[in-house]
Amino acid sequence: MLVAAVAAAAVLGGGGTPAAAHGAAPTPVATVRVAQFNCDISDEFPIIKASLVARAIRASGADVVGIEEGGGEIPQIAHALHWRYYDIRMQIVSRLPLVDPPDGNGLYTYVEVSPGRVVAMENVHLPAAPYGPVWVKHGKTATQVIAMEKHVRLPAIQPQLAAARTLHASGIPTFLTGDFNSPSFHDWTQATVGTQPWRPYPLRWPVSAAVEATGFTDSFRAVHPNPVKTPGLTWPTHRTIPGVDLFLGEPKDRIDFVFSRGARAIASAIVGEPGAPGVSATVAPWPSDHRLVVSTFRVRGATPPALVTVPHRLVRIGAAVPVSFHANGDVSAVAVEHLRGGTASTVATRHVAGAHGIGTVTFSSGRWAAGAYAAVLLGREGKTLSRFPFWVAAPGAPPVVRTTRPVFAVGAPIGVTVKNAPGDRWDWLGIYHRGANPLVASYLLWRYTHSAIDGTFRLRPSGIFAVPLTPGRYTVYLLRDDLYVKIAGANFVVR
Repeated sequence: MLVAAVAAAAVLGGGGTPAAAHGAAPTPVATVRVAQFNCDISDEFPIIKASLVARAIRASGADVVGIEEGGGEIPQIAHALHWRYYDIRMQIVSRLPLVDPPDGNGLYTYVEVSPGRVVAMENVHLPAAPYGPVWVKHGKTATQVIAMEKHVRLPAIQPQLAAARTLHASGIPTFLTGDFNSPSFHDWTQATVGTQPWRPYPLRWPVSAAVEATGFTDSFRAVHPNPVKTPGLTWPTHRTIPGVDLFLGEPKDRIDFVFSRGARAIASAIVGEPGAPGVSATVAPWPSDHRLVVSTFRVRGATPPALVTVPHRLVRIGAAVPVSFHANGDVSAVAVEHLRGGTASTVATRHVAGAHGIGTVTFSSGRWAAGAYAAVLLGREGKTLSRFPFWVAAPGAPPVVRTTRPVFAVGAPIGVTVKNAPGDRWDWLGIYHRGANPLVASYLLWRYTHSAIDGTFRLRPSGIFAVPLTPGRYTVYLLRDDLYVKIAGANFVVR
């Protein structure tokens, strides 16, 4: 998401024009530092603040960071870093401009590494349980562990790998960051057997193998190829409460990664708590149960396709709305459409004929009505080149949750509508007994909203141990970004 406007020169054709179009010098090689940090801002550790996370990121020297467990604090982390760019759907903060492409669908975003040139960045947080090294510690065989990984985590990474193949076909260098909750097959080799008590045998961990089979390179292991000499452990950190080691006996491993495709890693380091093994920089107090990994790359950015994007998918009436676009000279205008009743009506237009590179035009939303909208990039003769959806709400209008009916039959799916949601990556819906406090009570049904601003969802029992809701009174809550923090709720009855 391009939060701040690009220089006006880009709109006028002075920024990011493809060098080949003018026979100019080759695309410049950029140096970019990409980090991965599960920062663990959660209701379990409320003393952790965005400012502490920002200190850790600052110590790493990173330019762009994939975040996990951001707890709805992505804007606050960016603000604490004095960085202008962030993407709450992707949980990325960046010193460099971010451009959220319409076809990214929350799987990737673009990072502008040099004027008019981008790389793609994907960011994942794979399922945490069951945890493979714990299975190994408890005596499971390699065959059993591999089967579990293929069932639990390997399917979860497939959308990103499919997107990466498409990006590669388009010539766009790609980074993949994440807390994989699974080690690297480079680290569980015959040479490392016995170096840790929880490594009794070599193991080709399926997720890391699948990522590298897609063409990615493990940047840390590319720079530090000897896992015995440089294990690069990222989890868990040494973390205590008075008299208690929170992770005593937990297998230590490297489960946080910065992968790259189309970029060359020239350095990679771990940042963590004082006294941690193998860290290049430390911060105290360390704010997470994970360490941060940062890699430095040399990369030539690619020219993105024609696209249009809006920095925030929820706009408040009266706010300025910057609409960013990438053009190649075949564009005529950027328009904003109001979508209602299956029709689209244009509410504003800015002409940008002949523009090249990445540019931004700004609209005023002062006279817009609440509802669904789209930014549209128009080509010659009004042809639509790209569309990006966003939503508009009145100032102060809160998030709203409603059920599609007041009463549901036993076993029927529970229909839920959401409006004006924050749109964080891991916002979720949970069904509880009427009026229960999510901080202390257990949910009965749940599902992610997939960062939706507005949408309709159905919650139903699933899985081996699923049971339908029994007759009674219930509440469905919209909760914040993998936390048990209520945003909105609605009551309903099952009969």
